Amino acid sequence: MKKFLLAFLFLSSTSIFSQNVDIELFKDGFSDPLNLQHVNDDRLFVVEQGGKIKIIQGDGTVNPVPYLDISSIISSGNERGLLGLAFHPDYANNGYFYVNYTKPNGDTQVSRFSVDSGNPDLADENSELPIIGYAQPFSNHNGGNLAFGPDGYLYISSGDGGSGGDPGNRAQNIFELLGKLLRIDIDNPSGGNNYGIPADNPYAGNPDPGIKKEIWAYGLRNPWRFSFDFTENNLWIADVGQNNWEEINRVAGSEAGLNYGWRCYEGNHPFNTANCPPQSELTFPIAEYSHSNGCSITGGYVYRGSAHPEIEGLYFFADYCSGLIGSVDSSGSLVDYGDFSGNWVSFGEDANKELYIIDIGGAIYKIVAEPIIGTEDFSMENALTMLPNPTSTNVSFTLNGGKIQNIQLYDIGARIVISEENLSTNEKTISVSSLNSGIYFVKITSEKGQTAVKKLMVQ
Repeated sequence: MKKFLLAFLFLSSTSIFSQNVDIELFKDGFSDPLNLQHVNDDRLFVVEQGGKIKIIQGDGTVNPVPYLDISSIISSGNERGLLGLAFHPDYANNGYFYVNYTKPNGDTQVSRFSVDSGNPDLADENSELPIIGYAQPFSNHNGGNLAFGPDGYLYISSGDGGSGGDPGNRAQNIFELLGKLLRIDIDNPSGGNNYGIPADNPYAGNPDPGIKKEIWAYGLRNPWRFSFDFTENNLWIADVGQNNWEEINRVAGSEAGLNYGWRCYEGNHPFNTANCPPQSELTFPIAEYSHSNGCSITGGYVYRGSAHPEIEGLYFFADYCSGLIGSVDSSGSLVDYGDFSGNWVSFGEDANKELYIIDIGGAIYKIVAEPIIGTEDFSMENALTMLPNPTSTNVSFTLNGGKIQNIQLYDIGARIVISEENLSTNEKTISVSSLNSGIYFVKITSEKGQTAVKKLMVQ
């Protein structure tokens, strides 16, 4: 199964986007908040690591009684606790929602609960229906995210089981549920379970009873947060790195059976390639950044709100350690908006698709944006052409409406292999005949300081 290497070199000092991105305090006073969801009305549901789900009403007040309190049946602390929440797509009629939590013995449990029949602001704490669970060999890398896809199935992220370097090689092992993205049918249970296996899951028809039929994708280290962009029908997965690299993956929501490469690769970089499949069978990230900019990525959403059209279509992410907030556009270009004073653990959306970001210290902020005053309305991405691609000899760059100042070619190890500077021209042809075949990344800078990054295939 082919997937191209789509890395992006973290160029934090440059941006092709003409907007400021900032955060505004929305609500604080929560205890270790980890997640935020909505049910298509003006309420927001805040998941606290200790086991409570609280409701923020449309007027900004927080209900004094939690929507759900399962603190007595979970273990919490470090990477354990109440980690994920997803409301059934038909919640308005059936009242079902799903949580991912760590049991007292440290294992993962995904269960269904129901809303109280007489009060929409309370859940029935006695309604738990266990859906799926699995053992955790270590205390970290529990994953824990839940989301319903466009297909109506429930997706569950599981980490590789913890420790460091995936010592059990679990992420590559399709006989285990760890290090995976799981996909189950909660509306049509079968096989003695409280869920079914979708017929188009990649291993649904495999006769080997040991292969886990719930697997949708594998080769993940700790996919703490993933999301679906329903507009483009894409799946975005932010996978927390090991020593050096944090990665962002984007694939079509219908692509099944992808192997994201861990523990063979950390991002685009070899980590432990012993007994690994060939590179051509792996799916590499659309973007990555090094640990010089952070240490633990928190994935978010593609912005589809209406309040800030300047950032429409951008995927937002953050870093827990550095406070970085950034975005990735559809071409894989990554922008760093700066380091903010928060330990970012999750993003959230409201019913209008406006975007929020959560600090585990207790505060929830809104993502806001506005055009930079005096910035020319000019999209370098649309004005720049690079032909031919693929190429084996030369590649030509043309910038309509501007002049090219610098061109730099990087290999996948982030090393500059060709650099042309102080060009001041709208057209430039570069010879690449001396390069080995493979994938390279080209950073083009205009005279006005705008940049674009493109992927170049050298044959």
